[in-house]
Amino acid sequence: MYIKEQKAMKEPVRLSTPLTDDAVKALSIGDSVVISGYIYTGRDAAHKRLVELIDRREPLPFDLEGAVIYYVGPSPAPPGRVIGAAGPTTSYRMDAYAPRLIELGLKGMIGKGARSREVRDAMVAHSAVYFAAIGGAGALMARSIKEAEVIAWEELGPEAVRRLLVEDFPLTVVNDVHGRDLYEEGVKRYQKKVS
Repeated sequence: MYIKEQKAMKEPVRLSTPLTDDAVKALSIGDSVVISGYIYTGRDAAHKRLVELIDRREPLPFDLEGAVIYYVGPSPAPPGRVIGAAGPTTSYRMDAYAPRLIELGLKGMIGKGARSREVRDAMVAHSAVYFAAIGGAGALMARSIKEAEVIAWEELGPEAVRRLLVEDFPLTVVNDVHGRDLYEEGVKRYQKKVS
């Protein structure tokens, strides 16, 4: 069985940022993906500020159209590195803000854990996708980050908004534009095998 599954594995889907509607519509849950280009960091404090700027009709620190946000608060960069450990944080903390950003052009989100129904509905309505990064492997994830620059709210420390240049950043599609959820599908498959 393991050998059969291993043979069935295919090359990861290669994506470049900014993401397009066509690129995200071609993705399905479970797809392995590698992203190259610029992505942005932001956790709940930064998301709150982004939505406040939107509400006040003020410019954002980056263009949301086709953007990807990584839910991460990296550790300080050790000597000779551009960033410290950069593992994903739990995504549900951004769920109150994500639908607004998706509606305005955000195409990809990277984190860990399940998303709310409202976020998933917004992904379907506006063609966006949610990726899982490897939890507990922040040092490994940092290897794919070639540049890191704080572009907004430096006072937030690790939660400041950063622009990251990534190369072959490894991810898995958890929620696609068709409303499917990898976590839910996994539970269903497991329940079928056990019953």
